[in-house]
Amino acid sequence: MIEALTSGLLAGYGIAIPVGAIGVLIVTLAAQVSLRHGAAAGLGTATADGLYAVAAVVSGAAIARLLQPAIGVLRAAAAVVLVAIAVRGILTAVRARHAAADATQPVPTGSAARTYAVFVGLTLLNPMTIVYFAALVVGYQGHTADSADGRVLVGTVFVVAAFVASASWQLLLATGGAILGRVLTSPRGRLITALVGNGIIGLLAVRLAWQAVS
Repeated sequence: MIEALTSGLLAGYGIAIPVGAIGVLIVTLAAQVSLRHGAAAGLGTATADGLYAVAAVVSGAAIARLLQPAIGVLRAAAAVVLVAIAVRGILTAVRARHAAADATQPVPTGSAARTYAVFVGLTLLNPMTIVYFAALVVGYQGHTADSADGRVLVGTVFVVAAFVASASWQLLLATGGAILGRVLTSPRGRLITALVGNGIIGLLAVRLAWQAVS
C-alpha cells in the first residue's frame, strides 16, 4: 500500500513538474485572465493524468497477470522506457533554453468549466503520458496484493495519489502564474522545472532497474 502511494505521488509529480506547452498555458491563463481560470485549467490537466493512470492500472494489471513469469524483464524494459522519457525531456528543454517563448499559443477564454474541459482534452492528446504511466504500472504490479480486492485497492491508491500530486503541482503553477506572471514560463524557468521533473522520472527508472535485478 505504501509502495503504491509512493509510486503514485512520484508518478504524478514526475509527469506534472516539467513545464511544457500545457504548463505554459496554465500559467498564462492565471496571469492574463484570472486565478480561477488557471486553477480550472490545472484541474483539467490533473484529471486527464488521473484518467491515464486509471487506464494504465487497468491494462497494466491484465497484462501483468499474463506475463507474470517475465516480470523481471518487463521491469527492466520499463526502466529503459522511463530513462528514454527523462532524457528526451531534458534534451528538449536544453534545446529550447535559448529559444524565444512562444507568444502565439491560444489562451482559452469563457467560463471556468469550459476551460477545465478544454484542458482535459488537450492533455489527453499527449500520448507520452500513457506510455509513462504504463511503464510505472508494470514496475509495481509484482508487489500488489494477491486478491482481487487488494489489487483494486492498490490501484485506487496509485491513481488517487497520481491525481493529487498532479493537481497540487498544476494548482501551484496557476497560483505562481497569478503571482509571478512570466517567470516560470521563461526559458530558464522551463529548463529548471524540466530538469527537476525528468530527474524524478530518472530516479523511478533506477528504482525499477533495481527491482529487476533484485
